[in-house]
Amino acid sequence: MSIVYIVSAPSGSGKSTLVNELFKMVRNLDFSISYTTRPPRGSEKNGKEYFFVPKADFESMIASDEFLEHATVFGNYYGTATRFLREAEASGHDLLLDIDVQGAKQIKRRIPLAVSIFILPPSREKLEWRLRNRGLDSDDVIRRRLDTARREIENYEKYDYILVNNLLEKSADELRDIVLSERLLRSGIESSGEEKRRIDTAQACRLEFARERVQPILASFNP
Repeated sequence: MSIVYIVSAPSGSGKSTLVNELFKMVRNLDFSISYTTRPPRGSEKNGKEYFFVPKADFESMIASDEFLEHATVFGNYYGTATRFLREAEASGHDLLLDIDVQGAKQIKRRIPLAVSIFILPPSREKLEWRLRNRGLDSDDVIRRRLDTARREIENYEKYDYILVNNLLEKSADELRDIVLSERLLRSGIESSGEEKRRIDTAQACRLEFARERVQPILASFNP
């Protein structure tokens, strides 16, 4: 059975970059490209970052029960098509879902054994800098994204793993170790050497061990 990995993060936390790095390091892992009704931004292409579809088409897919999860964010639909899980299972691959807090809750309800990973920025100030630096949003949108980030971060306790994205290379390695350690643990094969190191790194990111690191970040969003 395929392992489903859920990755969530506030907009601007570097989630897409980390996921791209992960796919360079881990084999037999498929990516589910979300459907959305929002228009493309910048150089985004249909079928790469998202499948961009009209609202009527998206609602038709909802009516046909074609989504594992779907949600409305900033007035636009986003959703994960069930077909991606079927295709991963048919090829013997695992599946990674890049979805928000609403979608993660739906996936966990449908697939309790899904592995959920929440990526946090180091602070509110760092997140605001990243949002402004990418130059995609107006001041009003940035303020709205920061407010949404504050609300999303409050849901961190619902995730299995917490990853603070401060240094890209370190965070990418931690994400890789989380994915590979879950494979090792579920395989039932006794691990040794490098495999044990990966498991130890992943365990340090588990919710119960990450709470202390999260508190200063939460405080930065609630001065």
